[in-house]
Amino acid sequence: MDGIAAIENRISMIQSTLASLRPQPVASAAVLRSTTAPSTTSAATSGSQFAAALATEVSRPTSSAPVGGYSGAQLDNAAAILAAGARLGLSLRDQTIGVMTAMGESSLKVLDHGDKAGPDSRGLFQQRDNGAWGTLAQRMDPTASATSFFTALQRVGDRDAMSPTQVAHAVQRNADPHHYTRYWDDAVAVVSRLTGASAAQITGG
Repeated sequence: MDGIAAIENRISMIQSTLASLRPQPVASAAVLRSTTAPSTTSAATSGSQFAAALATEVSRPTSSAPVGGYSGAQLDNAAAILAAGARLGLSLRDQTIGVMTAMGESSLKVLDHGDKAGPDSRGLFQQRDNGAWGTLAQRMDPTASATSFFTALQRVGDRDAMSPTQVAHAVQRNADPHHYTRYWDDAVAVVSRLTGASAAQITGG
């Protein structure tokens, strides 16, 4: 996975190459007469360098490439969940449980509606309007809602000995304790893509 710094470096390289291809202002006619004609070989080389740099940038995979059926804003939301868990000092497994839960609740989308079981549910984690999960704005904010989820998760004792879906159920208290099971593998794949960690590092195996 490319880091942000690596992406910025490649963009900077392309911008520098583009700048070298732009015509330079001429200071005076005397200067123009004193300089030699630009080398066609040099110009061709610059053009080739730019083409190669652009091809490399386009072909290189990024974190926004689809993984497990998730892409774009969904992966941005997964990254926000991971960041919230990391700030609280939680393990990669705990962070992945957060991603899994949001997959099961909203498909990693910030939903502005609930369902029959919880018409007042909102956001990535479909958190209820019962005072336990903050204001509507907080429930609709990926970072704030993830922080609320992880704060509750921290109170789940002996969670490392529990299955991921059991941990999520202990926080969400939904009807089916096994609801999140089918999202675990996709969550591991997404977290692996976003962090570069192996499945074993994520699961603690």
